[in-house]
Amino acid sequence: MTLRRLGHTNLMTFPLIFGGNVLGWTLDSKRSFEVLDAFFGAGGNMIDTADVYSRWVPGNQGGESETILGQWLKQRARRDDILIATKVGMDMGPSGKGLSAAHIEQSVDASLRRLQTDYIDLYQSHVMDPSIAQEETLACYGKLIEKGKLRYIGASNHDVPTLRAAQRLSQQMGLPSYATLQPHYNLCERVLFEPELAPYCLEQGLGVIPFYALASGFLTGKYRSTDDAQQSARSRTNSKYANEKGWAILAALDEVSQNLSSKPATVALAWLLAQTAVTAPIVSATSRTQIDELVQAVELHLPSEAIAILNKASEA
Repeated sequence: MTLRRLGHTNLMTFPLIFGGNVLGWTLDSKRSFEVLDAFFGAGGNMIDTADVYSRWVPGNQGGESETILGQWLKQRARRDDILIATKVGMDMGPSGKGLSAAHIEQSVDASLRRLQTDYIDLYQSHVMDPSIAQEETLACYGKLIEKGKLRYIGASNHDVPTLRAAQRLSQQMGLPSYATLQPHYNLCERVLFEPELAPYCLEQGLGVIPFYALASGFLTGKYRSTDDAQQSARSRTNSKYANEKGWAILAALDEVSQNLSSKPATVALAWLLAQTAVTAPIVSATSRTQIDELVQAVELHLPSEAIAILNKASEA
């Protein structure tokens, strides 16, 4: 099985990470188990979730994804074979939000209960929190690592100045440092990552695990009109790509996938995997068929001319 080192950690992950945002949202428990089984059976060994998943669903409170994942881990007895990444910081309603030590401590324990485990492999600051000094956040993580509740920490949705400041504090105060970054990055969203974050991650050796690797499903090619995009479960996200640039990217994906006898989603992920800074994209799926299609990206080599076609279509 092909594995990649996750930043400056001893964690080795399959080149794709399963995105647990669909668990308890577009997938019920039974279908979640089926898709998780398919991902694990295809070689996958890391699942990314968050305490806030899926609080946006009417009737949900947050924690639904972690709960389903915990049930699957217990039923399948696979904890030692799976890397668990989850996140803290988003608004959890009555449970609070942010990166204060108090909120992190209560959130870690809540996540551990839902996940039915006594440790989390990668715990990530989901968003920046300018209201809390970073030394408080990092010191709290350090204590939780010492207690064995966390193995490593990462950041999501962070900019370069915040990451640099955190790195300086880690070095000056002997605090744990972020080992990974989870940025918004795909063929439709290059400008968010490439100019500043990509060079920084390469400089610091951070593992990069992009979310929305398929632009919320847009890059699968299943949305071919504005009406299609508006009818999806992620209509707000997909609608913003239903424009001239978006259609040009899909046309380029069609051309490359046809030349390589592949699928647009497979090609889009292969493009991400070809980027030097990227460790393992986060991908979601709702069926075994989709898992098979996504996993094929690991073995798909894009020739330079194919990458050039995709780069040109997706330029800012």
